[in-house]
Amino acid sequence: MSIFHTRKAILALIFLAACNPGKKIQPSAPSSPVLISETPVHMPEKKESTYLEKLLNSEKSPFAAVFHNPDSFNVQIIYTQIDRDKDKIPRFTDHFYGVERAHYFYPASTVKMPVAILALQKLRELNISGLDANSTMITETGYSGQTPVYNDPTTPDGKPTIANYIKKIFLVSDNDAFNRLYEFLGPEYINSELQKRGYAEAEIIHRLEVSLTEDQNRHTNPIRFLDAKGKIIYEQDGKENKKDYDNRHDKLGRAYIRNGELVNEPMDFSRKNRISLTSLHDILKSVMFPESIPANKRFGLTKEDYTFLRNFMSATPSSVGLPPYDPQTYYDTYCKFLLFGADKNLKIPAGLKVYNKVGDAYGQLLDIAYFSDTQHNLEFMVSAIIYCNKDGILNDDKYDYDELGFPFMKFLGQEILNYELKRAGF
Repeated sequence: MSIFHTRKAILALIFLAACNPGKKIQPSAPSSPVLISETPVHMPEKKESTYLEKLLNSEKSPFAAVFHNPDSFNVQIIYTQIDRDKDKIPRFTDHFYGVERAHYFYPASTVKMPVAILALQKLRELNISGLDANSTMITETGYSGQTPVYNDPTTPDGKPTIANYIKKIFLVSDNDAFNRLYEFLGPEYINSELQKRGYAEAEIIHRLEVSLTEDQNRHTNPIRFLDAKGKIIYEQDGKENKKDYDNRHDKLGRAYIRNGELVNEPMDFSRKNRISLTSLHDILKSVMFPESIPANKRFGLTKEDYTFLRNFMSATPSSVGLPPYDPQTYYDTYCKFLLFGADKNLKIPAGLKVYNKVGDAYGQLLDIAYFSDTQHNLEFMVSAIIYCNKDGILNDDKYDYDELGFPFMKFLGQEILNYELKRAGF
């Protein structure tokens, strides 16, 4: 029997979500102001709902300390109830917690989701015969800091493709895969396309996991696509983004490590990626329910593109065959923070699918997720972030993901799923 088949089983699972059953988790608040955001963030107004607070901010909650001090942990949550009418048309009811504060957070790997979507869109816009997501993509170098790609050992034939980069982004959150799509699109295209769809605050302006200057990140690589016989189908020169970025003053933490030395001041994030939780939530919604949003906010994708994205958003490492991921490292609930945390022993039950993108960096832990449970005929969305860095020092690799972040995400997902089961009559 699935662990979710009865309310009794659900309640037992939630009980196990606490790190120490029977005791409250009492996380320490960061020892200094967590963030400074002097830059106005132009976002749609989101009214704070008391719904989530009543659901979660209870003295019985193992995370009562977090909800009593949400600013210190920069907790932001969006919970969308989804109800369908007799014609199966979905109706959405949004509940917000902490989102109206519009505090800056570092979005980490969640920026890979819109970039993966835009890579498929750009292929459609190019509209070149023979060019698709499975065409061989060769990345050359043409500027300082750039690296080439001529083969991909994670594909059966060794050929790098946009399809495989997207696959790796959603399965294991591969950073190099994101960087190659960033180079194919360029930051000017990425940001203009997001902003024209209403994601006005979005700035995706650098590669991940490689230390490059702003100038180097403004330059993208020369790229060419080949057919099965090695003939060039399409090629583009390296580009430079000359557009101005917002004059931001986003800072995080009380101190940070630079070149092995402690710098006793907040770390500057003004030239790092930015996108709001609301935008990430809406972008995922646009993939799962494109017909529910205005046409001018939809991405230029086909039915096949949507199917492809949804398939790998919900796939597990063991289900893909190639490459054969090590199950000890890439277990089936890997990168499914909400509901499962980092628990390797939990299995995704039959009938449940989680379509999501997670992120973790600089103490920020995020998950943007849509849940579909066909056995109980329910579906809902949850997007959440929590800051896990009680000492307030960045770049020291001492973050509280295991002690706070993963248990919090697991508890939050299970608590909302339990409520959804009650709403469905289970």
